[in-house]
Amino acid sequence: MALYSIRSERQFCERLRYDLLFKWFLGLNVEDEPLDHSSFAKKRRRLLERRVSRHFFEAVVRQARRRRLFSSNHFTVDGRLLEAWASMKSLRLREQEGGPGDGNGYTPSNPDVDFKGQRRSNQSHYSRTDPEALMARQGLGKETKMCFSGHVLMENRHGLVVDLELTRATGTSEREAATLMLRRTRQRTRRRFTLGADKGYDTHDFLQACQELRVTPHVARRESYWGSALLARLATTPGYQVSQRKRKRVEEIFGWTKTVGGSRKLRYKRVERNRLWVEMTMAAYNLVRMGKLVGAPA
Repeated sequence: MALYSIRSERQFCERLRYDLLFKWFLGLNVEDEPLDHSSFAKKRRRLLERRVSRHFFEAVVRQARRRRLFSSNHFTVDGRLLEAWASMKSLRLREQEGGPGDGNGYTPSNPDVDFKGQRRSNQSHYSRTDPEALMARQGLGKETKMCFSGHVLMENRHGLVVDLELTRATGTSEREAATLMLRRTRQRTRRRFTLGADKGYDTHDFLQACQELRVTPHVARRESYWGSALLARLATTPGYQVSQRKRKRVEEIFGWTKTVGGSRKLRYKRVERNRLWVEMTMAAYNLVRMGKLVGAPA
C-alpha cells in the first residue's frame, strides 16, 4: 500500500482481485479469492498485538547495516506534524457530554459548528473522533489542525531511517522522542556520534541529555533575545557546518512518506494504529532507497 500509493484498505482489497503483481507478492494464485477488508482489519489487530511492524522495520535496518549503508558516526533528528483523521468539527468541551442533537437521540453526521468568539485549547476541548489527537500548527500564521507528531532519526551518509517514533503533538514531544531514539541508538553503538537538528532542539534540557548520552549536538543556534544554549565555538567547527548541510536531507523522508506513502493525512485513529502504518511506510522508504544504492544484481 505504501509503495503503490493505495489510499485505503478497501481499495487495496479491490485491486487484489485483478492485479497479478499483488497476487504474486502475497503468494496467491490467479483463481484464489482475495482478502476482504473486514478480515484485513482482524489481521491488523494481530500485527498490533505482536508489534510485527516494529520487528519488520528493525529487520530492514539490520539488513542495511550488514550491507554497510549506514553511518554510525553522524545522525540527524527531526519531527513533523501529521494530520490526524479527526477534523476540527469533532471538537467538544470536556465538560460537555454527547454532541449536537435534537434531544431525541438524533445526532447529525456533519453538524454545523460555529467556534467564532470561542477560545479552544487542548486543555478545554477534545476530539470525539480521536481523543488522542491534539490541536497543533506547524508555525506562526499556519492553520490549526488535529495532529500527531512523527519523529525520524536519519543517518547522514545515504539518508536512511535508523529509528522513528509517533507521539501525541505536545509542545515538547520532539525533544522527548529524540532523547528516546538516542538512548536506543546508544545501546547499539559504543562510539561517540554527532547529531544534527534544527532550532527547535536548541534547549538546555535537550543539550544536557545529549551530553549524558555522549552525543555531540550539532543543533542550529537559536537567534533570540535569550540567546542560544549551544556553545558558540562548537558552531564554528567544520563538522558542525557539514551536519547543518546534511540535516536538510531529512525533508526527503517526510516528503516521500507524505506524497508516495500516503501519510499526509493519517488514515487510522489513535497513536498505536498510526504507529504501525508509519513504521511500515518508513520500512518501505528504506527498501526503495536501498534498492537504488545497491543496484540491480548481475
